[in-house]
Amino acid sequence: LVVSGLTAYAFKQPLLIPSLGPTAPLLFFEQPLAAPSSTRNTLIGHLVAILAGVLSLAVFGLLDHPSILAEGVTLARVGAGALSLALTGAILLLLRSSHPPTGATTLIVSLGLLQTPLEMRMLMVGVVILTIVGWAINRVLGVPIPVWSANG
Repeated sequence: LVVSGLTAYAFKQPLLIPSLGPTAPLLFFEQPLAAPSSTRNTLIGHLVAILAGVLSLAVFGLLDHPSILAEGVTLARVGAGALSLALTGAILLLLRSSHPPTGATTLIVSLGLLQTPLEMRMLMVGVVILTIVGWAINRVLGVPIPVWSANG
């Protein structure tokens, strides 16, 4: 998280997000060989979560609305949040790419906490940085973590 945080600070971009918290210590270091901790599931999971969040915003006409913090809770925002979680879960189930922290990522997007295309890209860059660093630390510590998938 320090690498993502320092990079976020240096570039003044949202690279450090709440869903990285459980990704790093709870998955990468407590269960590094589990499928949800794999590079594959992490990257696919967060990408699907971002796209599901944006699609949900579009479906409910919220792409140009301020965040839930500024606008307050509306029925459309509740719908977008619920749809984004349902889509993320269903798609990740179909792709066999479970990664539980993506529930937070999709809500960050569908609740409007990050709104611009640049912020979405930076969110994904933050995930990539954390994934690379987590993988490298595990390898240095001698954990035989696979490069891509827990299945090989």
